[in-house]
Amino acid sequence: MTANDTGARANSAHSALALTGGWVASAVHGALVAGDPERIFAGVSIDTRTLPKGSLYIGIRGERFDGAAFAGAAIAAGAAGVLVPRPHAPVPESVVVIEVDDTTAALQALGHAVRRASGATVIAITGSAGKTTTKEITADFLAARYRVMRNRGNFNNHIGLPLSLTELNARPEMAVVELGMNHAGEIRTLVAIAEPDVRVWTNVGEAHLGFFTSLDAIADAKAEILEGATSSTLLVANADEPRIVERTAAFAGRVVTFGIERAADVRATSVIDRGIDGTTARVTTPHGAATVSTPLVGRANLENLLAATAVATELGIPLDAIGQRAAGLRPAAHRGEVIRLRGGITVIDDSYNANPTATQRALEVLGGSTGAQRRVAVLGEMLELGDQAPALHEAVGRAAASAHVDLLLAVGGAPAGALASAATAAGIARDRVHHFATSDEAADAAIELVKPGDLVLVKGSRGVRTDLVVERLKAERR
Repeated sequence: MTANDTGARANSAHSALALTGGWVASAVHGALVAGDPERIFAGVSIDTRTLPKGSLYIGIRGERFDGAAFAGAAIAAGAAGVLVPRPHAPVPESVVVIEVDDTTAALQALGHAVRRASGATVIAITGSAGKTTTKEITADFLAARYRVMRNRGNFNNHIGLPLSLTELNARPEMAVVELGMNHAGEIRTLVAIAEPDVRVWTNVGEAHLGFFTSLDAIADAKAEILEGATSSTLLVANADEPRIVERTAAFAGRVVTFGIERAADVRATSVIDRGIDGTTARVTTPHGAATVSTPLVGRANLENLLAATAVATELGIPLDAIGQRAAGLRPAAHRGEVIRLRGGITVIDDSYNANPTATQRALEVLGGSTGAQRRVAVLGEMLELGDQAPALHEAVGRAAASAHVDLLLAVGGAPAGALASAATAAGIARDRVHHFATSDEAADAAIELVKPGDLVLVKGSRGVRTDLVVERLKAERR
């Protein structure tokens, strides 16, 4: 794929794709049993609480709910049509009704059909960490030249991804999406729905290790992003990850690598870590070289930037535009945000999620930062690690000691307790290590223990809600 090919495809279709009742029914192999087949839907929704008027409501059936039961509520909220399982309940004749056997499969078929009809170039990103940040950076870089759609938040599963793809009816030139998983086979399903022209594989880490037997098994599941490729498909892969390199050797398309430690097509050298002020590096690509600075903190974010740079340069974005945009990047909410509070307190809010590798990298940023009175770490339990949870938490506790953390607050169950014990054994004074069962308790303690001039890292799995600690600090110290 070349930038000229992409431009020709994108420029051939600027008008929006009309999602009519008849077109949708055909796309999902359903039966239009009521309403006007020419009725155009304003969008697609699966949630009656946020449904825009004039949209098509799809009643998804889940383990704990039946969306079809809310079809009436969707119509009352202004839905122009409903897509429901056979047989449907009576609805007003003015509303389009499409019947299908399986509403989830229908949503996936609709997302796939819109993706194909849109003419957009689809870039799909997977990895154990950094997917959302890489998606956001890639979309920002591509916006220097193209009209870009990105999936919202982490809409990256078998429901969120096809729902996002229905937005391609606006015919953007580029669509940047992320693919998530916690079981084998999930990426395969998402790739079949999105049919990405460009695939990005960022890393392999311990996230969801509780569902797999090993890191190699996780890598095998992530490698499903390689499936269904053709000779024109582009893969952007991390050259610093041996498990990725091994699995991409037989990729059917073209491979562009990125990295820091090993030789790569897009590589960062002369890296200057500026702590909470970000990173500067010399970035070399097949299309030239430039010195790039970004306020995003840490080498993990530098890797994310390199992946985005590889995509952008292959799609015709010049390096000077990339450098300008890199300088203005801001992290997504709770993903490395630097928050400055009263009394010279600085918080690195990385509370959105955590795994052992990502947490250790965050601790490296904390340990490498200078100018703070003390280094404080609030570390939540890392979930879904299975039998290896105690040992992996202990390793993070030792990493906290290596980062010269002055005050440690561990949050969660027994694994968090193991983290705290390991930190003490590795050299952090016992009276400076605290273990709390909940983030509410940790937040109360943080208000008392965090002092003026402290640099505070907050990180943990979403289920532990360490973001509550950040919100309390913001409320009390702003």
